[in-house]
Amino acid sequence: MENKNTGKKFNDDFKRTVVDLYHSGSSVKDLSSEYGVSEVTIYKWIKAYTPVEGVEGKSITPKEVSELKKRILSLSRSLKF
Repeated sequence: MENKNTGKKFNDDFKRTVVDLYHSGSSVKDLSSEYGVSEVTIYKWIKAYTPVEGVEGKSITPKEVSELKKRILSLSRSLKF
């Protein structure tokens, strides 16, 4: 059965839980059926919330990198030289 866009908003904790379940061995198809989220959306969450190793062995998600970039840009715009 195809999932229709329901306009639901999911919080970060829910998204991270789904991604953790994926990394624990659940298939995207099963997660999609169980939680009523499209497979495409789950793949986007996997991309955004899967940590990559950063400096000194610390991990960071692509979503966190994006948020940091936005913050840096905001701060640099607020500075007057």
